[in-house]
Parts: sequence; C-alpha cells; structure tokens
Amino acid sequence: MTARGWFLFSLMGVVWGVPYLMIKVAVDELSPSMVVFARCALGAALLLPFALRQGGFARTVRAHWKPMLAFAVIEIVGPWWTLTDAERHLSSSTAGLLIAGVPIVALVLARFFGAGERVGTRRIAGLALGLGGVTVLTLPHLTGGDALSMAEVLVTVVGYATAPLIAARYLKDVPTLQLITPCLTLAAVVYAPAAFLTRPSTMPSGEVLASLAGLGVVCTAIAFVAFLELIKEVGPTRAGVITYVNPAVAVAAGALFLDEELTLGIGVAFTLILAGSVLATAATPKRDVRRVRVPWSTRQTSRADGRVESP
Repeated sequence: MTARGWFLFSLMGVVWGVPYLMIKVAVDELSPSMVVFARCALGAALLLPFALRQGGFARTVRAHWKPMLAFAVIEIVGPWWTLTDAERHLSSSTAGLLIAGVPIVALVLARFFGAGERVGTRRIAGLALGLGGVTVLTLPHLTGGDALSMAEVLVTVVGYATAPLIAARYLKDVPTLQLITPCLTLAAVVYAPAAFLTRPSTMPSGEVLASLAGLGVVCTAIAFVAFLELIKEVGPTRAGVITYVNPAVAVAAGALFLDEELTLGIGVAFTLILAGSVLATAATPKRDVRRVRVPWSTRQTSRADGRVESP
C-alpha cells in the first residue's frame, strides 16, 4: 500500500478498535435503538455543514439514491442495531473475534460483485495469520452469549463485508462527505421513533454520555470519512482487514488506560496480527509480461497516408 493507505489503515484500526467498549458501556443504561440513533444523529449533524459546502449535495443524492440506500441499510441501519443488541449478551472480545471474519467473507462476496481480486498464497497466508492472532488474543476472554446474539453478529459481518463492495462499484465517484452524510441521516430518521419510545426516564450517567459522544464523533463521523477514503485507496477487501487490528487495539487500550495485564499470549497475538495484516494487504505482484521480439523481416511500418508497408 501507499503511505496514505497505511495511514488510513492505521487510523481505522484505532478508531474502530474502541467502539466495542463504548457500546458495552452505553447499552447498560440505553436501548440499542437509542444508542444507534444518537450515534448516527451526532455524526450526521457534524458532517452535514461540510457536505453542503461542497455544492451539488441534493443533485448527488438524487443521482445515486439507490446504491446509497443499499449502502445505508447494509452498512449502518441493520448491522449497527444487531451488533449493539448482541453486546447486551456478548462480551466485547467475543464480538471482536466474530467481526474479524469480515475480510474472509468479503473475498467470497467480491466474486458476485465483479470485484474479485487475484488472491495468491501470500494474501491467504496473511488472512490465516491475522485470524489466528485475533483468536489467540480473544479466546481467553470469551464469555456469555447465546445463539441469537451470535447470529446477530454474523448478520453484522455479512453487512460489513457487503457494503464496501457496493461503495467501491457503484459509489466510487461520489464525494465521501456526500455519501456518508445522507446515509447517517437516513439511519437516524429510521431509529428516531424507537429511540423516542425507549428513551430513559432519567439523564444517563456521565460515562454513558461520554461513550455516546465518542461513538458519534470519533467512531462515526471521523471513522466513516477515513474508511471510505481507505476503500478508494486500497479496495474493499483489503480495507476489511482492519477488523483484525481492532481487537488488538481494544486490548492495548485496556493495558494503557485500565492497567490490564499484558501477557506473552498477547505479545504473540500482536505479532501474528501485524504480520497477517501486512501480508493480507500487500499488493498483488504484477505478472511478468515478456516482450516478444518480432523478426525485422516481418515488421510493418505505417506511412503518413495510412497505408501499411513492410520495411
């Protein structure tokens, strides 16, 4: 990848490594619908002025409303609710491990979108190493869960794997702000009634409000702008490899800010994830196309009058 691609990849690894913890905190006092509504509404409100300043906002939405609607439903409206609801019963580590299946599902689905990439041994090895690292990292922390919550996370995985393919094929020429702003606005409108009906009777705690602010500003507004730029830079399947890095970032944050223990297993997991991410996102080597020498006697040249003659 380019330097810009690595910067965006690293940024996404960080900003989408912390939502699992924030969601877990928020759903202790708020309904999943309220969490999704607050996150989308705050993100849309922050991005809307910048999207309008670019000009042609309404025209862009009218011209691309069908793929935009598909992207909004498959990336945000459906998966964010299923993931948030699942985390009422799943640990954040378990959710992170299941979400790590996104790049593998994306490679399979890419064939149906005509975006299939050549997947060599190096990328396959990278995907396997990264998934192994995520497993080593999260396996000791797996707790709770039931069949329904597991299924909800798997729905999220399919959505996260499919939506970038839609964006890459049908929305690649749409300015990033003019794509994500209407999608977040639609999601906020969809969840507004349920959020109103399930609103808390008392003001949520400061910890929950801080989590909602972080989800809306960092993990939604900033993250989506960076993610869509990453898709344009490296493609949808490579962009999905960030789901390997996210659980590692979550564990690192716990060690830095919560004094959680760093073990040998965590060190091994970080090494596997780093190596796997590098291999899985590496550019496919170009085929060696050798020039074929044509004997001078068989070469032809073109005259200015359009006729072809042999030398």
